[in-house]
Formats: sequence, structure tokens, C-alpha cells
Amino acid sequence: MPLALTPLLLLGAGGTAAASAAYRRDPLASIAAAYPVVLADEEVPDWARPYVADHITVDLADTEATAAAVKTYAAHHDLGGVMTYMEHHVVTTALLAQQLGLPGASPQSMEACRDKAATRYLLDVHGVPSARAVLAENAETAIAFAREQGFPVMVKPRAQAGSAGVVRANNPDEVREAFERASHETVLGLDAYGPHGVLVEEFLDGPEISVEVAVLGPGDSHIIAVTRKTVGPPPTAQEYGHCVDAHDQLLTDPELARLITDAVNAVGVTCGALCIEVMLTARGPRIVEINGRIGGDLLHVLINEALGLNLARIAADIATGTRPQLEPTRKLSAAIQFLYPPQTGTLQRLTAPSQLTSHTWLERLVTTAQPGDRVAAPPAATYGDRLAHWIVRGTDPVQCAARMSWVEEQLEMYIASLAWTTTCSR
Repeated sequence: MPLALTPLLLLGAGGTAAASAAYRRDPLASIAAAYPVVLADEEVPDWARPYVADHITVDLADTEATAAAVKTYAAHHDLGGVMTYMEHHVVTTALLAQQLGLPGASPQSMEACRDKAATRYLLDVHGVPSARAVLAENAETAIAFAREQGFPVMVKPRAQAGSAGVVRANNPDEVREAFERASHETVLGLDAYGPHGVLVEEFLDGPEISVEVAVLGPGDSHIIAVTRKTVGPPPTAQEYGHCVDAHDQLLTDPELARLITDAVNAVGVTCGALCIEVMLTARGPRIVEINGRIGGDLLHVLINEALGLNLARIAADIATGTRPQLEPTRKLSAAIQFLYPPQTGTLQRLTAPSQLTSHTWLERLVTTAQPGDRVAAPPAATYGDRLAHWIVRGTDPVQCAARMSWVEEQLEMYIASLAWTTTCSR
């Protein structure tokens, strides 16, 4: 496709760390291949410089200052759209689109997506299958709801992402511990954005999926891709891997399509690209949460490898009022696996044989932790404790799973246990 001439405003590159580059470079590169990118952020990370045409220096945590800076910029420069792939900035993105008269979701609908309590309320009001939940003021309220609902329950922060602080609790003591964890655990600085609080929910049992959705207008929602998740061992819900298959029957499942459309309508999104998490329970699919941006964890790459669809480009096109390409051009499978530490300690070594790169089905193998890093094993592990990830291609999920396991077997890792010293002084 030819390069569009009208610049696109992007809120937030994703940080300066090497891990940020590993996760964010692909979507940014895809957007920049189609639109000149004007980045609004405190700085342009070195890894992002090749993809940024212009820069607005601003603290995105200050919504009023951001809006003022963008308004000043827009008075002298054309902007064709505004978007973000960062959970932090979905509400600000909607506000700016509204103020600039550009395509986008309403700020109210994005606030509903950012606030899991508001999401649950709206889904319940509109009769969309989800989980019974309560916003707990304290641990005692959480325990009271769990007793009424029945154990187990899920305890989670009100406005985090990446499964941060999401814990299954099987009894009152575990609810108390989970409430404390959910009260303070954060990821990527999200505690500075969105409302605080702890949600306690009915436990939904079954496989979990995420559904990438293009919303082209009121009631006009399209499923782009379905991702099958692999989650870690209880009690947490950390993502250990994802798989996208072009032949997944859920892509054309009418019950899932109705659920997605009803959920989008319930929170009031009429324009944008969403990532909606769904649990496939014995009673049917249930909404877990609605994210007002494209999925993370390099789902962008998996969807491109399996379906030939460019997720970030789709989101950018929607943000500029351009009809996106939604018809798949590939019929393959792709999967990603994340390596978590098997024990808590200090990473000493993590290596892979050089011949691994000779396999054309291995799209990438990236280490995101360095020797000397202190890492935590599950269940204490968080998103930041991931050591590495790799992406494989295949004809189907079975072949992808075999290849992912084979890659893991080739890795050599050593983690030194932490040495604890007790000092007594008088």
C-alpha cells in the first residue's frame, strides 16, 4: 500500500528499556511504514528514532498539559488521526480525538474499558455474559463476597494489565493475601493511570482466549483474530504463551461473534481496535475484560505470521478513518512462549546454541533479562520477571507446540539462589 501523507499522532512509544524495544518495535514500525508518526512522549527512545517523523515533548501523565501541547501542535500541522498501543493512554487518546474532530472512541467508552469495575457493571446492565463481581473496599468486604459467591474467586486490581496482581483465592486467608497483592502490584507504571481499587470476581473455569476486534462504526464489529492463551500455574494468571491459528473455528463461531458485538455495544465503543479477553466456560463464553487498544505480548507478530494481517496498521487505519484490510492472506499458525524463572534468585547465564537461527520456522528468540538481574519464580513472578521469548511458525498449533518445546530444550540457564543473611546488633 502507498504511504499515506497525513501524519498520525501516537501517544507513547513504550519506554526506553531493551525489553520495551522487544515488545514495541514491531507495531511502531508497522504504523510508520504507512503513516508519518508524530510521537507525543517525554522523549523518543533510541530504538524508536527510525520510525518517528516528529516529536511533541510532553508528560503523558498530565492530561491537561498533553491536550494543550497537542492543540498547539495541531494549529500548525495537519494530523490525520490519533492512536496508542499503550494501555496507559487510551482515555487521553479518545479525549484528543474528540477535541481534534478525528475518528475515535468516546472518552467515556475508554474509561469504561480502563475501569474493570465499570466494565462489569455495564456488561451486567446490558445482560452480556461475564463474571459476577464486587469492588471491595477492604479485605473483609472481599472475604464476605467470596463466602457469598463461593470459593474459589479471582482477585485483581481495578485498572492494571498484563495479569498484574490477578490471583485465584481458595479460602478466606488466600483472599486476604490476594487483596493485599492486588492493592499494590503494578506493571509498566500503570498505577499512575486509571482508578485504584480491588475487584473480587466469580471464578470462571475454562480455556482463555483473546479476541482482536475492529470496530468500524456503531454495531459494526469484526473479529480480526483469536488467540489461544497458555497461562501459568495457579494461583496467578500470568500469560506463558499464545497461539494464533488461521483455521481456528472460533473465528467464525456465531456465539462468540454475538458476545463480542454485545460487549462492544455495552461499553459504548463505536470506533477503534480492541483486545477482548474471553473465558470459554462450560456454560458458554464469558467476557473477562475489554482492552481499549490492540493486544500486547507480540500478538501483532503472531497475527501477521498466521493470517497475513497487520494489527497495528489496522488500528492506525481505523484511527484515520481509512477502511482497513481485514481479509486474511495466509492460512498458517504462529505461537509465542515466554520463559519464566524456575526459581527465585540472580540470573547468571542464559544462552542458546547459535545454530537455532538456521531454522526458518523460528521467527525470533529474544532474551529480556541480563546476567545479574534478580528474578522471582512463580507465584511471585510478574510480567517483569520474564527471561526470554521466542516465536515459531507452523502449519497448525500442534506443530507450533512441538517447535516451542524443542527451542526451550536448547536453552541453557543458571540462576543462583539468593543468599540471606541475618544480622543482629545491640
